[in-house]
Amino acid sequence: MGPGRRDRVVTAEEDWGASGLAWLTGAPDGQGDFSRAAVLERATQALGRFTAATGVEADAAELLAGRAALLGWTRAGRISAGGASRLLAAADGWWALTLSRADDLEAVPALIESECREPWAAIAGWAAERPVTAVVERARLLDLPAAVLGETAPAAPVVRRVGPTGPGCGLRGALVVDLTSLWAGPLCGRLLAQAGATVIKVESPSRPDGTRAGSTAFFDWMNGGKLSCALRFDHDAAVLAQLLAAADVVLESSRPAALARRGLGPFDVAGRPGRVWLQITAHGTESGYAGFGDDAAVAGGLVGCDGNAGPVFCADAIADPLTGIEAAAAVADSLARGGGEVITFSLAAVAAGYAALPNCVPVGEVPALPPQSPWIEAAGPALGADNGRIGELLARAGARC
Repeated sequence: MGPGRRDRVVTAEEDWGASGLAWLTGAPDGQGDFSRAAVLERATQALGRFTAATGVEADAAELLAGRAALLGWTRAGRISAGGASRLLAAADGWWALTLSRADDLEAVPALIESECREPWAAIAGWAAERPVTAVVERARLLDLPAAVLGETAPAAPVVRRVGPTGPGCGLRGALVVDLTSLWAGPLCGRLLAQAGATVIKVESPSRPDGTRAGSTAFFDWMNGGKLSCALRFDHDAAVLAQLLAAADVVLESSRPAALARRGLGPFDVAGRPGRVWLQITAHGTESGYAGFGDDAAVAGGLVGCDGNAGPVFCADAIADPLTGIEAAAAVADSLARGGGEVITFSLAAVAAGYAALPNCVPVGEVPALPPQSPWIEAAGPALGADNGRIGELLARAGARC
């Protein structure tokens, strides 16, 4: 470096543009949107907390944009990158709806009280004549993942004491039982595995993680390095209870009452001292509403801007990876203070916290580059590949500190 010359500080907007997140946000026929560049900065800080506690380094930009890169997705404005969600106008506001499950599509005639050949066009016409709160209320009565734009306020995760604290062994060698699927929970589990934990991914054979279907690239990225246990939650409840009792960390993202009604909730199965039980919900334990990353981000107000034309989706289901990062940091923090806690995250509340950050406007020309595909270190486990090791794992857990 020559005399008097200084390294230029990279701006948040440049980082956002280089990450692929600007490229994933905005109108499909317009420029990439840089208004949410502060989100990447905050996510990097959250990941830094996890790094400080565990020594594991990860790239927040890669975690936020990696799925779209792996699956070849791009921005589509008011259609989510994955195609299952839409931002729609009601008579007095905006709302989001996700139709990713077969049951969701089958519920559309009941939602609009009419048969239809083109579901999205019919829903848009029906909603345009009704108040947005009434539209979303009806959708939720049918268990559809729907949200009013900006309905959720920022909120920290709810932390409750559930048992005695432990010796603070940390994550290296810890046993993590991962009951989650899709993105937020599996990402948390992936980070815990990188920190040295033994992570057992538990799935029902009749309803395995949906990311096993289609391209396996995303499933492998999230779940490589984990063990797999296939259990029928009703028939094999006793075995699952043993795993939950032996775990140092439990990750779950089921409906709030799904485990409790089987006697398998955090207040039902006594755990080892210091066990951390992390719950990931769409809208908190009180509502029980269904939700996914894209519609939950809309609930939190975390959207991009298409000029005066209205909101567009921000990146790819961004409430999911943001929550996964925050959850991993929260688990590490809890273990450091001795654990014995239930920590409940809401995707929508996490998104709202990030939406409250100041909007950014790039100074000068800043390129919006496509995201780069992450390196997949190992294939994800075959369903039930490690069922035969349950006894060994339980015995090992009993011998730990």
